[in-house]
Amino acid sequence: MTGILRSLLAMMVLLTAAQGAEWKLTFVSYNIRYEGHDDTGWRSWPNRLHRLISTVRRMDPDVMGVQEALHSQVADMRLSLPDYEFYGFGRDDGKTRGEYSGIFYRRARFRAHPTDAGMFWLSATPEVPGSKTWGNQIPRVATWIHLTDQETQRGFTVYNTHWDHRNQESRVKAAFLIAQRIDARKATQDPVVLLGDFNATEGNNAVDYLAGRTAKWPNSLLDPYHTLHPAVRSRRTLHFWQNNKDGWAKVDHILVSRPAKLVKAEIVYPPAKENPASDHYPVSSTIIWP
Repeated sequence: MTGILRSLLAMMVLLTAAQGAEWKLTFVSYNIRYEGHDDTGWRSWPNRLHRLISTVRRMDPDVMGVQEALHSQVADMRLSLPDYEFYGFGRDDGKTRGEYSGIFYRRARFRAHPTDAGMFWLSATPEVPGSKTWGNQIPRVATWIHLTDQETQRGFTVYNTHWDHRNQESRVKAAFLIAQRIDARKATQDPVVLLGDFNATEGNNAVDYLAGRTAKWPNSLLDPYHTLHPAVRSRRTLHFWQNNKDGWAKVDHILVSRPAKLVKAEIVYPPAKENPASDHYPVSSTIIWP
């Protein structure tokens, strides 16, 4: 047997083993709260950054979507999370101005596609930076990137978004546009995950459209938390700095393409007697794609 043939056979064995192994991934969506002058004391960004990083380390995500991150906050997080790469841009100009809905992913595990990535505005002119045509007063965006797991050579596309907090028409049209973009993605054979602060709960028709609970989208996604915890009434993620877990206000979501084995889905609370790092609790889901 020649050396070349032996190498090819070894590669085939390794690839077969990788493809047969469980492909487990942990996703997180985290509205980190923009750095504002109104937030002082323990709520100020310098005083809560260490709590936020500690929270990320406890969750240990493979991929994390963040919302409301200003450019300086992204810089702080990148310095504090050197084992993660980041992709995203400011919503005001498509560069560095305004809030980011960006994506962190493990630097050593994933390889980003050089061209299958970008950001679009949730408007009638999605390629126009800063555009807002659906009744929302501030720009709303979605960021996406295609990642390949370097061990298994399997890929997926991750989207991260932040919807409007006041205008329902904007949210509904955002859901339709994101569904259209998912259907038209380059790697249609690969799975999809959608992360984000939708500013809407389960039962809202914009959320339920994407999750297959209302008018049918043929490629609707699976909601891990709602599937695993259908009877849980207190599922609040937006707590307005009150650290209050009671209520239905779960506006932060993770949706994944079907079929998927749901390992875990949770709302991540701060340790006892510790102030939260944001006015939102992050959400985490661990899944296995067959």
